[in-house]
Amino acid sequence: MESKQNVSRRLFQYALHYKFRIIAALLILCGAVGAELGGPLIIQIIIDNHLSNEVIEISPILSLIGLYVGLLITASVLNFIQGYALQTTALRIIKNMRMDLMKHIQRIPIRYFDNTPIGQVVSRIANDTEAIRDLFMSFMATFVVSTVQLIGIYVFLFILDFKLAFLCLLLLPVFALIMYIHLKYSKVFITIMRARLSDMNAMINESIHVMPIIQAFKRERLTVEEFEKLNQDRYKNQLKQFRVFALSSRNAVGTIGRLVTAMVIWYFGSQSLEGAIQFGVFYVFIDYLGRIFQPIIGIFDQLTNAQRAFVSAGRVFTILDMDGKEISNADQAPRPEGRVRFDDVTFAYKSGENVLKNISFEAQKGETIALVGHTGSGKSSIMNLLLGFYEQNEGKITIDNVDVTKLSKQALRKHMGIVLQDPFLFAGDIKFNVSLYNEEIDMNKVKDALQKVGASTFVEQLPKGYDEPVVERGSTLSAGQRQLISFARALAFDPAILILDEATASIDSETEGLIQKALKVVSEGRTTFVIAHRLSTIRDADQILVLHRGEIVERGNHEELMELKGRYHKMYQLQKGERTQKSTSIS
Repeated sequence: MESKQNVSRRLFQYALHYKFRIIAALLILCGAVGAELGGPLIIQIIIDNHLSNEVIEISPILSLIGLYVGLLITASVLNFIQGYALQTTALRIIKNMRMDLMKHIQRIPIRYFDNTPIGQVVSRIANDTEAIRDLFMSFMATFVVSTVQLIGIYVFLFILDFKLAFLCLLLLPVFALIMYIHLKYSKVFITIMRARLSDMNAMINESIHVMPIIQAFKRERLTVEEFEKLNQDRYKNQLKQFRVFALSSRNAVGTIGRLVTAMVIWYFGSQSLEGAIQFGVFYVFIDYLGRIFQPIIGIFDQLTNAQRAFVSAGRVFTILDMDGKEISNADQAPRPEGRVRFDDVTFAYKSGENVLKNISFEAQKGETIALVGHTGSGKSSIMNLLLGFYEQNEGKITIDNVDVTKLSKQALRKHMGIVLQDPFLFAGDIKFNVSLYNEEIDMNKVKDALQKVGASTFVEQLPKGYDEPVVERGSTLSAGQRQLISFARALAFDPAILILDEATASIDSETEGLIQKALKVVSEGRTTFVIAHRLSTIRDADQILVLHRGEIVERGNHEELMELKGRYHKMYQLQKGERTQKSTSIS
């Protein structure tokens, strides 16, 4: 976590983008404060110069009252203008910060998301930026306004009575000490509260995603108990923070304020015995003195928001400081022919635990390469390296003899398509989920892609056809339908390299047949990598790589591997036996 000074500096840098708006707002604020504080002086003139005379002249009094009302109206208008300017500026600052955070998250390596719960990332973008918004909108406005008000009040106090104003000036270091104590003791509690909120968001997000598993294994009570522990810890720390606030904020300021007011009344009372007091001055001094405590209390009321915002800002800047890849103009990337080569590649997610060991193979343009092996053998890791989600520890990966580490991630993936085992559909409609707002993919290409994968039949039967709304993750569609739409998406982008990550593992045989037909058309002229669960789907592959514990133990086409009677042969015969047994049991 960054130091408070560094966080303050970086928040100030964001504010500097709107320095002219802020300066203008401050100048207007000074005018508003001057108008507000000028009012009591007019009352003092009315009391001492007119109401205390034996003969009261109404005309000058009415003029002064008119001036007093004019100052009130002017102060009200200027306060509205400066308040609106500061608030809108704060909103713009947070809008920029939130966009910077969202853009940077797109650049962060996938490894970060492997180790960070989604709920925590969401909390950074949503909750933490909202807390910073409160800093700029509430605390900054309150602090700036209160500071200007205090300066103006003390200027008028010194004009009225220099000696007494100097004594009142001693209030500021007393209040500063109280604020320091408040910040010191409440910071610990606020930091814990923000951490527990992030943990709770992460747990809620995870629980929603795996709710069927929780209910199927009867984990509801334990899940609630785990959440209750986090919730209770946050509650306890919030109570402690409230105690600190109650003791050191309004209570302390109010008590000191009443004591000082009593002291000032005693002072003017002693002066009146000597006949040296002007009642107008007494009234105005008490009025200004009472105004000192209002901005002080306002600052105290916002201290908690300020501390919460500084904690949140530190967490946001921690993410912004993570190394990220620069986003380049991927549209300038030329389409590769699709010659892929892995040369003695070794890779580990965790240091010392290699999941790929000395992987070497070459795929020519238009070839279909199948990767097979048991779970954990390294199939998906090879594709993760090819897509640039991770970088190999040793060895070299090239596309058309160009080292992939020399390419931007956007240029690398520009001409790649991928279909996952668990297809993801976005909230929108069918046509959007195929085109993803790509201007080069018009309605004709959307329909063509869906037709090639055999999805147009069921899509056209939907109530709104290609405009049929898709809810989050496509939960209203079957697994096979979602997979076909995902497949059509990959086809519509016309990739030079197509990756199928066990794309037929979770669909029925009929849908699998449709995809197999589409594959024969799609694979022509492009390099296709297939991570295969069903070995029957890769019999026509140009090259099959059999992986075991991160190594390629066999390679060749289907016939060659069957003749070897090795690991592939055993896997194929086992699956063939399982299918035969299922067919017999069904019949």
